[in-house]
Amino acid sequence: MTNTKIEAVLFDWGGTLATWHDIDLYAVWRSVAELIDDARADELAARLVEAERSVWTRCRDEHRSSTLEEVCLLAEVVMTPAALAEYERQWHPHTELEPDALSTLRDLREGGYKVGVLSNTLWSRRRHEEIFARDGVLELLDGAVYTSEIPYTKPHPEAFLAAMRAVGVSEPGQCLFVGDRLFDDVWGAKNVGMRTAHIPHSAIPRDQIGHTEGEPDATIQRLSELPALIDTWAA
Repeated sequence: MTNTKIEAVLFDWGGTLATWHDIDLYAVWRSVAELIDDARADELAARLVEAERSVWTRCRDEHRSSTLEEVCLLAEVVMTPAALAEYERQWHPHTELEPDALSTLRDLREGGYKVGVLSNTLWSRRRHEEIFARDGVLELLDGAVYTSEIPYTKPHPEAFLAAMRAVGVSEPGQCLFVGDRLFDDVWGAKNVGMRTAHIPHSAIPRDQIGHTEGEPDATIQRLSELPALIDTWAA
């Protein structure tokens, strides 16, 4: 392990900063589809599920990003304002922070560390920032990269380097990446030279597990363990 001083802590979002939840994807899209065309809701929901799964498969295998708009385009479904509001309402319960996330980010900032987020996501920056502002986290972030805005997803090296640059750090070895996925987060971050901490509580769907499991530098059970962990590396 490198002895380079940690300057920034970068976080995955879902399953890391936000609590992992199992999602019934069809139920989410069925509720949305009812507001687009109730008579064809089953058909539209099935097409939307298939489109979303296809872009996540591409993310896993080719590390190419996507957006909610592309999912709708692939499914040949036109999202209405009311349907989008329902989509966001359906996901709202699954966006809640881990109980110690806010205090951990505050402690890291007070300790002089830069804090950032790198999320594989279909959602817009606007949506994420609304969620982070709601939970008092937005002002604690020095930078964030949402893959809906860039060509690549984790574990592509360019996604991690973009997050590093977003918080104003120039060397990967100065970053600790914290995530719940051994492929996307740990393997990807280690490949660019970042240190890694794994939080092993998420039930990653089998079709989202990549071809390799990275070996984390540390495994933690709670976000609140991070400041002390970093202190042991600095000693």
